[in-house]
Amino acid sequence: MRFAFLTSTPLDFARGSGTWTGISTLARAVRSLGHEVELIAPKVRLPVYTLERLLYNEQLRRRDLRGFDAIVGFDMDGYRIAGGGGAPRVAAIKGVVADEMRFERGMTRLTMAVQAACERAHVRRADLVMTTSRYAASRIRELYGLDAEPRVVPEPIDLAAWRGLFERNGAEPDPRRFTVLSVCRFYPRKRLDVLLGAVARLRARIAGLEVRIVGRGPEEARLRALARGLELGGVVTWLGDVSQDALAREYNRADVFCLPSVQEGFGIVFLEAMAAGKPIVAARAAAVPEVVPHALLAQPGDEESLARALEELHGDPALRRRIADAGRAAVVQFEASRVAGQFLDVVRSR
Repeated sequence: MRFAFLTSTPLDFARGSGTWTGISTLARAVRSLGHEVELIAPKVRLPVYTLERLLYNEQLRRRDLRGFDAIVGFDMDGYRIAGGGGAPRVAAIKGVVADEMRFERGMTRLTMAVQAACERAHVRRADLVMTTSRYAASRIRELYGLDAEPRVVPEPIDLAAWRGLFERNGAEPDPRRFTVLSVCRFYPRKRLDVLLGAVARLRARIAGLEVRIVGRGPEEARLRALARGLELGGVVTWLGDVSQDALAREYNRADVFCLPSVQEGFGIVFLEAMAAGKPIVAARAAAVPEVVPHALLAQPGDEESLARALEELHGDPALRRRIADAGRAAVVQFEASRVAGQFLDVVRSR
């Protein structure tokens, strides 16, 4: 089969985050199974991302998309050409924008509302809707008024590639420290403020506590100011955006992975932590319990609940090993070629 993948998501991990990771991994895996994938991205970059997405989707109307067996538009992309006949139009929703925007304010919320309206049009016009979790499927139906249940195809991880990265970038946890790693784009819904609050509570309860945070984003200035106000300078290290090799080293050297996000359509970083064999602490919210049911799950937005979960893992190495082993076993179901097979089955069964 020959697929067109439509996406205006920035084509690198630093800006495209988990969305681009999922799209690019799926494209490689579909190709490895003997199919063709043409990635169609914007040629014009604008300083306002929402305007760039709107322009890109307008330009798609003038593009010749004949010759493809299926046209897959990710999130809102493809809404202007969905339902236009010809090859099946697939709306592949990675993150439900109308769900994500609940945690935003001001101009960001306004621009996300525009994107959500386009995404709603996309899923209602498409021949087939797929998404990454049962949670996301339920939110699509509720927020976009979709009658049919979206098909669920989880996010993929290239386990062979990650295992190679871990092997080439060896590091061990420092036995004198208890190192917590967090990886995300800095959006309000990721609730890094809750992690910082939990760390402030744990500073006197866990000797050698160290928190290392990978990523950047619009919340960075606020979060750094919060950390300064909590006097966490000797505990929290801000690493910014890092290479995949550096990220693999960070996973290797960590004792625990923690992301207390309250809105995840899936959460690819959890798969990376599972592949690294790291126990996970997260919030019992959104799709997280589906993806990491074996993790230690805290109450959403609750600093003390998160602190207790981290403290429990610190004091119980056997529990850390059990959660890590469960993650290693569970992540195999998300291996890229397996997920690509599910993707192909869903498209063919339309």
